[in-house]
Amino acid sequence: MKDTTMPVFAVVGHPNKGKSSIVATLAQNDAVAISHRSRTTEKATRYTISTAQGSYELIDTPGFQRPTKVLTWLKERCGDASQRLATLRQFIDDPECQQQFPDEVELLTPIVQGAAILYVVDGSRPYSKSYETEMEILLWTGQPSMALINPIQNSDFVDEWERALHQFFKSVTLFNPMLADHTKQIELLDVFAHLNSSWRNQLEKIANALQENFEQRKRNSVNLLCRLLTDVCTHEIEQKVLTEDQAKTIEPILQKRFTSDIKQRESLALQELLANYAHLNTEFSIQQLELPPDLFDCDHWYAWGLNKKQLVIAAAVAGAVSGAAVDLAVAGHSFMLGAIGGGLLGGSSAYFASDKIVNLKVKGLPLGGFTAHYGPIIHKNFPYVIIGRFLFCYQQISQLTHADRRSLSIHATDFQKSIEHLEKSQQKELHQVCAKLSKQRIPEALYTALMPLFD
Repeated sequence: MKDTTMPVFAVVGHPNKGKSSIVATLAQNDAVAISHRSRTTEKATRYTISTAQGSYELIDTPGFQRPTKVLTWLKERCGDASQRLATLRQFIDDPECQQQFPDEVELLTPIVQGAAILYVVDGSRPYSKSYETEMEILLWTGQPSMALINPIQNSDFVDEWERALHQFFKSVTLFNPMLADHTKQIELLDVFAHLNSSWRNQLEKIANALQENFEQRKRNSVNLLCRLLTDVCTHEIEQKVLTEDQAKTIEPILQKRFTSDIKQRESLALQELLANYAHLNTEFSIQQLELPPDLFDCDHWYAWGLNKKQLVIAAAVAGAVSGAAVDLAVAGHSFMLGAIGGGLLGGSSAYFASDKIVNLKVKGLPLGGFTAHYGPIIHKNFPYVIIGRFLFCYQQISQLTHADRRSLSIHATDFQKSIEHLEKSQQKELHQVCAKLSKQRIPEALYTALMPLFD
C-alpha cells in the first residue's frame, strides 16, 4: 500500500514547457529524459528525493494533448461541483478514455490519488486562453496547487503569465531549472511546504537536510582535492636497468609514463567530483575542458597557478625567502598584489622559473645494476596549478543543474583572485602548505588551508 504521508507532487502542463527539466533539477537526477521533441514523456514516472530527514516524490507526467475534449467529457457526466472528483475517477478508470486520452489519464491519475499540483508554463511564450481549459481541469481535482513559470528562452511574457495564473493559483513562482542553484531549489521546497499543511514539518526538515547535503558535498570536494594534491605532488616512478647509461636512455619513456600517471589522476579526481554532485551522465573529459591541453606546459602554469612575481611573494610569506623579502611581502597591502622590488624578483626568478620540473635520479643497487627514478615534480608552482584547475572545475560542476545537458565548456578564470579574496592569515596558511607539497611533505593543515577557497 502506498505511503500517503510522503509529500507527492505531480508536475503537469502543456507539452515542451520544461516539466522534465524541473523534475531533473529538483530530483538532482541527470537520468531524467529531456528533449525538445514533443511527447518525450509518455508515462507518469516517479522520482523519490531521499534525505536523512525524510523523502518526497516528484512525478514527471505527459503533457495535455486533448484538454478541450476531456473537459467536455467531464462536464457531460458531472451534475455539480460536489461530483467533480468522482467524475475524474470515472474518467481515469474508463477503458475507452484510457485508449482515447492516454496522456490525460496518466497525468490526472496521481493527482486524483492525492498528489499536489505543480503546473508548469513557458514564460518566453505568450499567454493564451487555450491554457485555461487545462487549468480548469486541474481545479476539478481540488488538490493543492501552484504554478511555476519556466523562462525557457527569455522572460518576455512572464508578467502576463503571472497576471493570468494568479486567477487560478494562489502561488506563482518563477523558476529556471537550467540556472537554479541549490539555494533556489531549497527556496522552492519552502514554497511547497505551504501547499499542504500536513506536509509542512516534513518538508522543512527535508529542506534543512538538503542544505546539509550541499555542505557535505563541499567538504567531500575539499577532501578530493587534498587526496589529489597528496597523490600527484609525491608521485614518482622507477625502473631497474643494467647500466647507468641505460638508465639515462630510458628517461623519455619514464617521462611519458609519469606524465600519463599525473593526468590520469587529475582526470579521475574530476570524475569523482562529478559523481559527488550526482552528474553521472554528464559528457565530460579533461580534453573537453578548455584547460591547458598539456598539464606539463609551464607557459600555462603562470596563468593557472601563480605568476613569477606572485610566487616570490608566496615564498616570502611561507618563509622560503628571508630578510628583506619577508619584510616587503608583509608590509604590502596584499600578499598577492603588493609591489615587489626589481632586485628581489631578479634574484629569485631562477629559483621559480626553471623549466626543469622533474629530475631523473640514477642509483646503484647493492647486488649490481641500477635503478632510474623519475619524479616527483619539484616546481614551486605545481601545487597551485593543481588547485587552480580543480577549483575552477568545482565552481562549474557544483553549480551545474541536472537539467543542463550540455557538455561542460569551461573558460579560464583568474585563480589569483580567489587567493586575493582570502584573509591574509588564510593566504599565509595556503602558501605554507603549498611550499611543503612542493618538497613532498604532506602538511597536516592541508584541509583547513584549502577550505576557504571553496567558500
